[in-house]
Amino acid sequence: MSVDTHGCIRYIVSDVEAAVDFYTNQLGFTLLSHPAPPFADVARGSLRVLLSGPGSSGARATPPDADVPGRNRIHVVVDDLAAEVERLDAGRVTLLTDVVSGPGGQQVLVADPDGNLVELFQPASRS
Repeated sequence: MSVDTHGCIRYIVSDVEAAVDFYTNQLGFTLLSHPAPPFADVARGSLRVLLSGPGSSGARATPPDADVPGRNRIHVVVDDLAAEVERLDAGRVTLLTDVVSGPGGQQVLVADPDGNLVELFQPASRS
């Protein structure tokens, strides 16, 4: 699979296998590569996420005091948020928020196995 990206997101994870399982089986990402245990590369459309586990170069380059919870997250556009919420609930993925509606659409937050945030977003219908 060829992915046309201009950048990637790197998430530092404690368990690469659990992260790959979450992104591929729960959020519909495709596994691009998994060359060694401490690293995997997944994509959904043009969104590419680098999953760097303990021992990976990405994790080693991160200062230890940089582990501060933030509000940053991956933003994944979906066609039917209600269906995604139902599917994730059936898969026992905990929703971190209720569905929030605003002028731009609806969103809900989930977390990967390491607590990295993923926002599922359904744009408002434009007529």
